[in-house]
Amino acid sequence: MSEALRYLCICADDFGMSAGINSAVFDLAEQGKISAASCMVRRDAWLTGTRMLRRIDPARFDAGLHLDLTRPARAGGTEPGLLGLLARTYTRTVFAPGLQADIRDQLTRFEDAMGRAPAFVDGHRHVHQFPVVRDLLVEEIARRYAASPPWIRSTAPGLRQGPERLKARVIHALGGPQLAALAARRGIPVSTHLLGVYDFSGDMQQHEQRLSEWISACNTGDVLMCHPSAGIEPGDPHGAARLREYALLRELVLAAQDGSSGIALAPLSQHLQRG
Repeated sequence: MSEALRYLCICADDFGMSAGINSAVFDLAEQGKISAASCMVRRDAWLTGTRMLRRIDPARFDAGLHLDLTRPARAGGTEPGLLGLLARTYTRTVFAPGLQADIRDQLTRFEDAMGRAPAFVDGHRHVHQFPVVRDLLVEEIARRYAASPPWIRSTAPGLRQGPERLKARVIHALGGPQLAALAARRGIPVSTHLLGVYDFSGDMQQHEQRLSEWISACNTGDVLMCHPSAGIEPGDPHGAARLREYALLRELVLAAQDGSSGIALAPLSQHLQRG
């Protein structure tokens, strides 16, 4: 009996952070190796990158907002630590009106540059699921896109995570279940599982093994996040890992692309419309 066809969304994060990331994302999208990109609209390479991104047919590729709440205070600067934002949101001492304005501004910047709403929303460093942030984000999505809301990326761990399972569980515990419940109450679709969590260490062989395990464990509705780049930016702690990811994704072949049963690449919006 043949294996049922599974549809996987492979999403490249951090589009707009650098020219190298933009170049890798566009190349992988053109080759059909990824089916989504998560965009940072307050970073230096965003506006130049949109010229490329708008050329990709939105029917076969999801472009979404990578909500960015830990960006550097100046161009080329170091990103602020995550713990400060986490503490302020968990103690609810964060300035909510400023946070709401930031969320609205980033959605508007995406719409203005792309000429359409984002296909989905997630968060850089998974901030979209933090307390206060998730409440404001879900309300804004429901208000702004009532007729056809973008999907939200879940952080629920996949069925198999290997040695990175603890990190995946910790990420999800920071607000994933609460975000999914909020979205469900407002009729906003949410992806099923998040694959691709790891510590950015290892060599090509180790990451090839990880990629193979994530793909083999996927189910329709899952998102495999990745962080490819064609170059290393000064000060990027994940620069070498980005190069490895890009090289391996360029060589990726899914069985279903050869006409057999197995796994096929598709934007998650396509699956949600069928459902």
